Amino acid sequence: MYLIFSHMLKSFNREDLETLWKLVKAKNGSTRLEEGYERVLWCDIKTMFDPHVEDQVWRNKQDYRVLDWKLYDSCGVHSLRKQNVHIHMLVEKRYPLTPATITYMLNRKLQVDHWNEMCYQLLKLITKQLKNQ
Repeated sequence: MYLIFSHMLKSFNREDLETLWKLVKAKNGSTRLEEGYERVLWCDIKTMFDPHVEDQVWRNKQDYRVLDWKLYDSCGVHSLRKQNVHIHMLVEKRYPLTPATITYMLNRKLQVDHWNEMCYQLLKLITKQLKNQ
């Protein structure tokens, strides 16, 4: 499931991602779906666009070490792969990450197709978050 979403992010631009969020939100509203691929998609996109510290993904984030940290430049999304958890985040948003998670991210190094201003700004933001916590 996550592999499919990650493949979608490779070919999406920001407008595609925002359109997908509007479609999923219009179809499901604020209802938490119970099962299936639609639930996974709804949870991933909701976490990206409406991060909230009470969401399960943010409450349990310190339980796992970061395995992968990637940037999807075309849509401005960075992705953390942890043990049993994937977190997709919009580059320009501040997410409720613990200092331990941020340190794991920096130690894993950001993986990108090519270096650009967005990569630099993302690393700068993450480093600033670590210093502020």
